[in-house]
Amino acid sequence: MTVIVAGKLYVNPAERGRFLEGHRCIVEAARSHPGCLDLSISPDPIEPGRVNNFEHWESQEALDAFRAVAPRPSVSVAVDGDQVLKHEISHTGPPFG
Repeated sequence: MTVIVAGKLYVNPAERGRFLEGHRCIVEAARSHPGCLDLSISPDPIEPGRVNNFEHWESQEALDAFRAVAPRPSVSVAVDGDQVLKHEISHTGPPFG
Protein backbone atom coordinates (compact mmCIF):
# COMPACT_ATOMS: atom_id res chain seq x y z
CA MET A 1 0.00 0.00 0.00
CA THR A 2 1.40 3.39 -1.01
CA VAL A 3 2.01 5.90 1.79
CA ILE A 4 1.85 9.68 1.53
CA VAL A 5 2.97 11.98 4.34
CA ALA A 6 1.83 15.51 3.61
CA GLY A 7 1.00 18.77 5.27
CA LYS A 8 2.32 22.07 6.50
CA LEU A 9 4.37 23.33 9.38
CA TYR A 10 5.24 26.78 10.62
CA VAL A 11 8.55 28.32 11.62
CA ASN A 12 9.63 31.89 12.30
CA PRO A 13 9.66 33.53 8.86
CA ALA A 14 13.17 34.87 9.51
CA GLU A 15 14.36 31.27 10.11
CA ARG A 16 12.58 29.54 7.22
CA GLY A 17 15.58 29.62 4.86
CA ARG A 18 17.82 28.12 7.53
CA PHE A 19 15.17 25.48 8.29
CA LEU A 20 14.92 24.49 4.63
CA GLU A 21 18.68 24.35 4.11
CA GLY A 22 19.05 22.33 7.32
CA HIS A 23 16.62 19.72 5.96
CA ARG A 24 18.27 19.49 2.53
CA CYS A 25 20.30 16.45 3.63
CA ILE A 26 17.06 14.61 4.45
CA VAL A 27 15.54 15.36 1.05
CA GLU A 28 18.71 14.22 -0.75
CA ALA A 29 18.97 11.02 1.29
CA ALA A 30 15.29 10.16 0.89
CA ARG A 31 15.22 10.68 -2.87
CA SER A 32 18.05 8.17 -3.29
CA HIS A 33 16.55 5.66 -0.83
CA PRO A 34 14.82 2.55 -2.17
CA GLY A 35 11.05 2.93 -2.06
CA CYS A 36 10.98 6.74 -2.03
CA LEU A 37 8.89 7.91 -4.98
CA ASP A 38 9.22 11.59 -4.06
CA LEU A 39 10.02 13.86 -1.13
CA SER A 40 9.94 17.63 -0.90
CA ILE A 41 10.31 20.10 1.94
CA SER A 42 9.63 23.49 0.38
CA PRO A 43 8.72 27.09 1.16
CA ASP A 44 5.12 28.13 0.73
CA PRO A 45 4.81 30.91 -1.86
CA ILE A 46 2.14 32.84 0.09
CA GLU A 47 2.73 32.41 3.83
CA PRO A 48 6.25 33.56 4.91
CA GLY A 49 6.60 31.14 7.84
CA ARG A 50 4.95 28.11 6.25
CA VAL A 51 6.87 25.07 5.02
CA ASN A 52 5.16 22.42 2.90
CA ASN A 53 6.06 18.76 3.40
CA PHE A 54 5.32 16.03 0.87
CA GLU A 55 6.55 12.43 0.97
CA HIS A 56 5.47 9.61 -1.36
CA TRP A 57 6.59 6.09 -0.45
CA GLU A 58 6.04 2.72 -2.12
CA SER A 59 5.08 1.20 1.24
CA GLN A 60 5.08 1.65 5.00
CA GLU A 61 8.08 -0.69 5.10
CA ALA A 62 10.05 1.61 2.79
CA LEU A 63 9.17 4.63 4.95
CA ASP A 64 10.15 2.76 8.14
CA ALA A 65 13.45 1.62 6.60
CA PHE A 66 14.33 5.19 5.66
CA ARG A 67 13.39 6.61 9.04
CA ALA A 68 15.70 4.07 10.69
CA VAL A 69 18.71 5.54 8.84
CA ALA A 70 17.58 9.08 7.97
CA PRO A 71 20.01 11.89 8.73
CA ARG A 72 19.10 14.54 11.25
CA PRO A 73 18.60 18.15 10.17
CA SER A 74 21.87 20.07 10.21
CA VAL A 75 20.30 22.96 12.15
CA SER A 76 17.79 23.33 14.94
CA VAL A 77 14.87 25.65 14.20
CA ALA A 78 11.78 25.71 16.39
CA VAL A 79 8.54 24.55 14.77
CA ASP A 80 5.64 26.74 15.90
CA GLY A 81 2.93 24.31 14.77
CA ASP A 82 2.22 21.64 12.23
CA GLN A 83 -0.55 19.84 10.41
CA VAL A 84 1.16 16.85 8.80
CA LEU A 85 -0.71 13.58 8.26
CA LYS A 86 0.10 10.12 6.94
CA HIS A 87 -2.23 8.70 4.29
CA GLU A 88 -2.38 5.02 3.30
CA ILE A 89 -3.42 4.78 -0.34
CA SER A 90 -5.04 1.63 -1.72
CA HIS A 91 -5.78 2.94 -5.23
CA THR A 92 -4.08 5.46 -7.49
CA GLY A 93 -5.14 6.78 -10.89
CA PRO A 94 -4.92 9.79 -13.17
CA PRO A 95 -6.26 13.03 -11.68
CA PHE A 96 -8.29 13.98 -14.74
CA GLY A 97 -10.54 11.88 -16.91
